[in-house]
Amino acid sequence: MSTDAILHEFSNNGHATPARLFAGFQKPGHERTLVLAPREVRKIAMRPDDLLSIAGVWSEGELHVSAFDVRGKDALSTIGLAASGQLNSDEFDLTELVGWIAAHGGDCNACIAAAHLPASDDQFVLRASSPITLWLSRVSDRDQLVSGFGGGSITITHQPVERTNLILPCPLGDVRDEFTVTRGTGISYELEQGETLQIIDVEGQQCSDFVALRADRLDNGEEWLIDSTATRSMVRRAYPGPGMLDKFFDSEMRPLLNVVQDTCGRHDTYGLACTARGYAERGFPGHVNCSDNISYALDPYGVKRRSAWPAINFFWNTWIDPNTHDLLVDESHSRPGDYIAMKALENLVCVSTACPDDIDPINGWNPTDVHVRIYRPETPIRRAVAYREKEDAPMSLSQESAFHERLEPLTQHFAPARDLWAPVSFPSHGTLGEYWACREAVTLQDMSGLRKFDIIGPDAEMLLQLATTRNVAKLPVWRGSYTLMCDETGSVIDDGTLFRLAHDLFRWCCGTEESGRALQTLAEKHGFQVRIHAMRNALPNLALQGPKSRDVLRKIVFTQPHVPTLDQLKWFGCTVGRLNDREGAPFMLSRSGYTGELGYEIFCSKADAVTIWDAVLAAGEEFGITPMGSAALEIIRIEAGLAAAGAEFAPSVDAYEAGLGFAIDLNKTDFIGRAALERNQEAPRQVLKGLLLDCNDVPPHGAGVFANERQVGAITSATRSPSLERGIAIARLSVEHSENETRLEIGQLDGRMKRLGAMVTDIPFIDPQRKRARA
Repeated sequence: MSTDAILHEFSNNGHATPARLFAGFQKPGHERTLVLAPREVRKIAMRPDDLLSIAGVWSEGELHVSAFDVRGKDALSTIGLAASGQLNSDEFDLTELVGWIAAHGGDCNACIAAAHLPASDDQFVLRASSPITLWLSRVSDRDQLVSGFGGGSITITHQPVERTNLILPCPLGDVRDEFTVTRGTGISYELEQGETLQIIDVEGQQCSDFVALRADRLDNGEEWLIDSTATRSMVRRAYPGPGMLDKFFDSEMRPLLNVVQDTCGRHDTYGLACTARGYAERGFPGHVNCSDNISYALDPYGVKRRSAWPAINFFWNTWIDPNTHDLLVDESHSRPGDYIAMKALENLVCVSTACPDDIDPINGWNPTDVHVRIYRPETPIRRAVAYREKEDAPMSLSQESAFHERLEPLTQHFAPARDLWAPVSFPSHGTLGEYWACREAVTLQDMSGLRKFDIIGPDAEMLLQLATTRNVAKLPVWRGSYTLMCDETGSVIDDGTLFRLAHDLFRWCCGTEESGRALQTLAEKHGFQVRIHAMRNALPNLALQGPKSRDVLRKIVFTQPHVPTLDQLKWFGCTVGRLNDREGAPFMLSRSGYTGELGYEIFCSKADAVTIWDAVLAAGEEFGITPMGSAALEIIRIEAGLAAAGAEFAPSVDAYEAGLGFAIDLNKTDFIGRAALERNQEAPRQVLKGLLLDCNDVPPHGAGVFANERQVGAITSATRSPSLERGIAIARLSVEHSENETRLEIGQLDGRMKRLGAMVTDIPFIDPQRKRARA
């Protein structure tokens, strides 16, 4: 069998079909707006006549522009700029940029030319005269960044010009071959072991069925292809994604493909490719279908024809209804240019289709084309999934955190934490070992996925007083408080810790970007004199937690006389320190955490992240310091009774029902959601309580809680407590069944066939007075 790709493109009559050209997937008005955070480097792909506007306030030498052509060569002249200096790796994280240059044939060891945009409070507009990849870089002094004076916001708006032909996302690396699968057709091709396949949804909401067979078995007359049942069984998920659970298997449970990148995240591994019979029974005999197209495309390889092909249906949005258990279908979640990239683990024969279904929502009622690229084995493509701050926000691919250089040798088990990869567990200790280290000694955890916003200006306190549920006027400098942002119904938008770093300077550390948008909206509505800086990933942070955490920090923290010392930090206090002495790496230090134990959080510049990680680990060696992942943290936070988004609080659940009434001050001046919370406080229907189970079972989120035959609540979070040696759960219960020591049952197997006995108790389950954290 030839090692080169052999293309066979067929419609149902077996004749080749010409490719169509489609409008580009970024049309006039479909502009993309980004925020450039301090010390951040942003990549933007531009095509001829695209416009890029840069607005905001920046100082001399703060904003740099670099541009490269498709071969990785300097192309600043194509946007009317000339190099005025070079990028310095001490000022930026240039890892992604250097890797991109190398992947596109440029000299990654050469100096990187940049144009410095002069200081301005106006707007710059750049126009591309040829295809380029533009990189914007923003300098920020590390000391100012840690202290909260990171400069003003800079926004970048990319407005693509109208296209009349097929426009695709930039290649991921060295392309061996590429082709378009015209709507209603299928194409067969070969993949060599180590090559990466990228399947691109050109216009969005287009299903592409995919079949892959092992080439070595085809040579022997045997047909071993991807088996969706084996795949789901092996990865124990409906759909594999980059990470540990990331492979498609054949029926021998042998991996065929490894998922490397996925920008959609919603696909189907349940159904067949569409069939002639399926259309005929709905009144459309003779309709073009993917199963026949797959058979035609595989015919040159001697593969036996099938009326119905099992396939992986990329971009097909299906799910199982939790009540009826029906398989449901709706319009796809894929957007124009979304793709999935997979690495071949064997020599394979593949087929990709562009589904012809125009009578169902799966293709948005409008079948379009699919594009396929094949990359050479030596092409480095990092693992990533798409992250969007909200549904209609621009996509960014998950990045490695600033601490990844130290984390990767310790574990390969990572999961997305917003737009960063975060470790789940470390095999040298295991989740249980990490848990006990946090309870008895000290642990270090990468928490860089937290969102941080700096709120600066004379009206900063007024804005936060209106936006949050605690009295900001009482918050002194170098202190923080746990607080909430609610909507008008009293439902929690976000929770987090608000630190006051100066009279008119606050830092909000929270869970999502939604609260940042809420702050911006309020500021604009009321005309407040305030700036809201989204720090994005410019301020990575570590959580140092456990009874020995203060002992570790005493060995390395240096503070100046004008700020609190380590031993002066009370619970939720903060300060600015340095490593070892006045010349050491700067960082913000807070006495806070998500474990209920004595603990601290360290916020630093990306440039100092590895240095600080190394210093903390070295200082903690004598105390048995252990890296900790998200799995152990989940156990500890449930034992500590700490709320989590999507579990204890969610839309339509007010702050009292989420168990967060302690963070609400109804005596302060007015704040968003106050009227609703006052009303709900007087007559609550549900409260958040703990359940001590009679067994070690761990019920799932949403499991019903019953009093005899009546459901009286639902589980929000559950785990097995190593300290209590039994299952525990946090549940939202009706007030009539919320008294301590009330006996209830958690329903399993439809809530009737199996019941887990439990007793109502207060939360936290361990250390209810928070004495450990206050110690």
